[in-house]
Amino acid sequence: MARVVVDVMLKPEILDPQGQAVQRALPRLGFEGISDVRQGKRFELEVDGPVDEATLARIHDLAESFLANTVIEDFTVRVEEVAGAAK
Repeated sequence: MARVVVDVMLKPEILDPQGQAVQRALPRLGFEGISDVRQGKRFELEVDGPVDEATLARIHDLAESFLANTVIEDFTVRVEEVAGAAK
């Protein structure tokens, strides 16, 4: 079993009110020196069997058509090692 992670973030030119709210709150919470915060989404997909190029291409299509709004969001697809998995 493998885990494929899809990270979805607003494109840089799109305003991020949630990220801005977090950024404004940080100094009040004692966290200084953070100049920008962007909020996004992370999807973890557990895949049966090995992850090959065809599987990654299918997941890329899934992310592009369903998980991300590509008008305002960018996304990345990557394989992540599952903790405790046998090598």
